Amino acid sequence: MKTAHMFKTGALAVAMSFAASSAWAMEAEEFVDSAAEKGFAEIETSKLALERGQAEEVNQFAQKMIEDHRSTNEELKEMAQKKNIEFPDDATLMDRGKAMILQLREGENFDQAYANNQVVAHEQTIEIYEQASQELQDEELKKWASDQLGMLRDHYGEAKQLQTQTGAEDGGNNNSGNGGSGSNTGMNNTSGGSGQGNTGGN
Repeated sequence: MKTAHMFKTGALAVAMSFAASSAWAMEAEEFVDSAAEKGFAEIETSKLALERGQAEEVNQFAQKMIEDHRSTNEELKEMAQKKNIEFPDDATLMDRGKAMILQLREGENFDQAYANNQVVAHEQTIEIYEQASQELQDEELKKWASDQLGMLRDHYGEAKQLQTQTGAEDGGNNNSGNGGSGSNTGMNNTSGGSGQGNTGGN
């Protein structure tokens, strides 16, 4: 009788633990919304870099960010629509990114500000994708998020290099307009494939 009671108690504890972890796990809708917002911000800040950037390295990096993140957002949008998950429209995404874009536009040294912005932005984006690759219940989205990490870590490494080239400060200690420095988890690995499909621009 005592053994049966202990078994029931243990089973209940496991069930409660699983329920608690599920309650805190990232949802597909949350991931789509956050990833879309980060991708759109990358595109818009990089468009601004093409207009205001002085160094050739800045222009080259910005063009790559536009192409890669536009392709990524288009892939994500297609997957979201297939799964009946709402994908934020451009007007909503632009409204969310206004403050950051305005801050970049008004900065004294744009190249340095953009380099710092990109380091922080990719720290935050990698954190979102790492969490999605571990917690999402939707296996297709979970694998897709994992597949993008190689590309995002490459971007992070290139953004750190851009900081050096422009003489910018450490992206984790400046006010770049993205809010916070994000997580450094998994960012020492700046190699790997991108997992990107080529869906073209919009």
